[in-house]
Amino acid sequence: MISYLQGTLKTLEASRATIVTNGVGYEVHISLQTYYKLEGQREAALEIYTHVREDTLALYGFATSEEKFAFEKLISISGIGPTLAQKILSGIEPHDLADAIAQNDTRKLSSIPGVGKKTADRICLELRDKLVMPEGARAETAAPTRLSVDDDVHSALINLGYRPRDAEGAIEAARRELGSDAEFSAVLKGALRQLTKS
Repeated sequence: MISYLQGTLKTLEASRATIVTNGVGYEVHISLQTYYKLEGQREAALEIYTHVREDTLALYGFATSEEKFAFEKLISISGIGPTLAQKILSGIEPHDLADAIAQNDTRKLSSIPGVGKKTADRICLELRDKLVMPEGARAETAAPTRLSVDDDVHSALINLGYRPRDAEGAIEAARRELGSDAEFSAVLKGALRQLTKS
């Protein structure tokens, strides 16, 4: 099993990256949280979860051990597979997820695309005492380095499952908060924060 991967970052998209090491390119599925940290980098070093099924072998990568820990806890829940777990972690950071679970904040969890009320209830019930992050372990988000436009942010939000009107409102709110000079990563993160507000 592959548990760690380090190499040259060949391609980077919002949901996947290709990392080349020893001449071999590995496609790794990533969340937006990891995307923020890889953006603008030439090298990548990720914690890896190897998902193996009869017809599939897929790699899921994480910039922090906290995110991998949260991912593994999420997929331990019946009905939550790697794809949904990755989508959940794109919409909320691991520590915020742990806080929401501790406070039984199902409304915040169900605001993430793909997470309905029943799934949010199940996450809170099954992970209440299992998803505990160590104090002071919040990872600092790397500063965004690549300029983009609001249309790109809007497209990314639509791809995550948000409705166009909701995405537009969230981007506008993020722009008011961040200013016109904010770059792609900052605007996307700000818009996601708006969308997951209680």
